[in-house]
Amino acid sequence: MVHHDAPPEPAGAIDDDRLRLIFTCCHPALAMQARLALTLRMLGGLTVPEIARAFLVRETAMEQRITRAKAKIKAARIPYRMPSAEDLPARVTGVLAVLYLVFNEGYLATGPDTDPLRHDLTAEAIRLTRLIRALLPHDGEAAGLLALMLLTEARRTARISPDGELVTLAEQDRATWDTALIAEGHRLVRERLAAAATGTAPGRYQILAAINAVHTSARDAADTDWSQIVALYDQLLHLDPSPIITLNRAIAIAELHGPDLALTAIDQLQDTLAAYHAYHATRADLLRRLGHSRQARAAYDKAIELAGNTAETAYLTRRRDQLR
Repeated sequence: MVHHDAPPEPAGAIDDDRLRLIFTCCHPALAMQARLALTLRMLGGLTVPEIARAFLVRETAMEQRITRAKAKIKAARIPYRMPSAEDLPARVTGVLAVLYLVFNEGYLATGPDTDPLRHDLTAEAIRLTRLIRALLPHDGEAAGLLALMLLTEARRTARISPDGELVTLAEQDRATWDTALIAEGHRLVRERLAAAATGTAPGRYQILAAINAVHTSARDAADTDWSQIVALYDQLLHLDPSPIITLNRAIAIAELHGPDLALTAIDQLQDTLAAYHAYHATRADLLRRLGHSRQARAAYDKAIELAGNTAETAYLTRRRDQLR
């Protein structure tokens, strides 16, 4: 499928087969969604059902998207090589998006038949993002994505309980977090904040990293600066007005202003996120906090039906069974 008869790499390029593969699959001749899906399949080794869940689409549609992308690479004879230095900035957006999705699948797998946490995927995503940062040391989003990954990976060992249940951020033992990864992530966030002060507007990954920096700066859950997190989500919504970001902002709103206001916000997402388990899980938790046990139970049931892995299912089942 991939052609290997390309000219030699230009001097100074990073010689990494997996990075070459990413840039091949993320060629601008392919539509962005096709680039992401194909690279997740070939680089991350994700199954078609896992990729379909990541994009919230049907498996058949995802299979067709991947097949068309492979055919396009073959027909266009897209070369298996790193792009030139001049082409890198235009190509890196899709590459970063792929690495973020690979990392997310490793951090909390969507499939029921895999380990809830896949360190092989998170470690490889971090390694490749470090290479991208080395290629483009002044790219704010490459630095932002690396910071986001590091601050998220720092909490990995606290995410699953000994009996295999998901542990929420508020319930995690922060003493087990990786302080070295947190320190490196915070340093990158501070660098990007300094750049923003000179007039360079932060991108999506930089804002997400800043949100994670707020979480990992708090001594405990009660010490979290939720007003700052809401402000960062407001900033992020200007760049990415997606329903997922709106949902995450509503979770922060619940902590800052209470569950009633947050529930009103997420109920408006019902049509777009009906197949997304986290929507129903969030709604169930808000209804539980408001004392609406019967409605909360129904929402938990729907979240359990849609949940991808055993750790999430175990957590949601326990929360549902605790309802009166």
